[in-house]
Amino acid sequence: MNDLLLRNVRPFAGAECDLLIRDGMIAAIGRYEPEPGMPVEDGGGAIAIPGLIDAHTHLDKTTWGMPWHVNNRRAVLRERIDFEREQRSAIGIDPHRQSMRHAIGLAAHGATHIRSHVDIDTTHGLAIVDGVMETREKLRGVIDIEIVAFPQSGVMVMPGTVELLDAALSQGCEVLGGIDPCGIDRDPKGQLDVLFGLAAKHQCPIDIHLHEAGELGAFTMELIFERVRANGMQGKVAISHAFALGMNDYLRVGQLIAQLAELDIAIVTTGAPSATVPSIMRLKEAGVRVGAGCDGIRDTWGPWGQPDMLDRAKVIGMKNGLRQDRELEHVLAIVSQGGADVMRLDGYGLAVGCRADLTLLTGETLAHAVVDVAPRPLVVKGGRVTAREGRPMVDMP
Repeated sequence: MNDLLLRNVRPFAGAECDLLIRDGMIAAIGRYEPEPGMPVEDGGGAIAIPGLIDAHTHLDKTTWGMPWHVNNRRAVLRERIDFEREQRSAIGIDPHRQSMRHAIGLAAHGATHIRSHVDIDTTHGLAIVDGVMETREKLRGVIDIEIVAFPQSGVMVMPGTVELLDAALSQGCEVLGGIDPCGIDRDPKGQLDVLFGLAAKHQCPIDIHLHEAGELGAFTMELIFERVRANGMQGKVAISHAFALGMNDYLRVGQLIAQLAELDIAIVTTGAPSATVPSIMRLKEAGVRVGAGCDGIRDTWGPWGQPDMLDRAKVIGMKNGLRQDRELEHVLAIVSQGGADVMRLDGYGLAVGCRADLTLLTGETLAHAVVDVAPRPLVVKGGRVTAREGRPMVDMP
């Protein structure tokens, strides 16, 4: 932890002031003269916000920094999953090296926290998780990484996966993942019974990928609702993607959203351009916790994406058809405070007593900062400068 005087910044685009940081915490906000020996950074009037948060990504998958991967496969979910599982080693996707590149990229662009889904399957066992855990350890003090034990290839259709998930949670994965109980496993009762049983055993939260669209996705959501009630897991479950909430049935979606709010189930969106997505403004009105993530970037699934949550905010805003300044401010909120709400982070914020995890943004207003997508002038983690002008202070492997 470090001491720092950060001068001439505008918290949330408000009045210009200084932030006094002691032992990695925000100690005071106002106007201060530097103490002897205290490091000083001049924000030059930039906007200050708490650190950006990628609440849904896949650190182990990216081909960032590797030779160009030629993608000539159909856009079919099962085919993409199987190809990646069987070919990732031959392609040379080292989980530690590649997760370092992805995580450092996020830190350079203002992120201070990540929730990463990491593949667990019977082909690779826990080797991929081990690689990302090594990254997590090496980047302590630069960016915090929460790991989701993620059964990408399915649970019921891949015998042996349940035991691997159990072991991963025992070895330090904080969250249990799931994926399309109907579409992938074709056994929603079986998968959800396993997931909620493991969550009860390890006292951990659940974050389920739900690509299932329309009524199929709505049906799966209702099965999740039943188990949340039965297991007393209100506030401990997140549904990622939740494409069913974008279906063209306003009343049906409203019923689902009401239950999400009642059970305090979070939604994590990526604003996927090729799918129906939840309305972040409608979820806001209902009081549902909403975070966001960049998902997979430049991997065997596709060439798109950047390790940058402001770039993702732009994607989400455009997909949701948002134009008003208040709407753009909310997009910025879900890639920062929203992720903290999903991950239940303590001490997150930009007030006295909060951890000094913050990033500076360009622009006149918060809305301007979202669309500007310029390099972040400065990123601070625990009072330590971790990036300047989009360049990380640690070496990229």
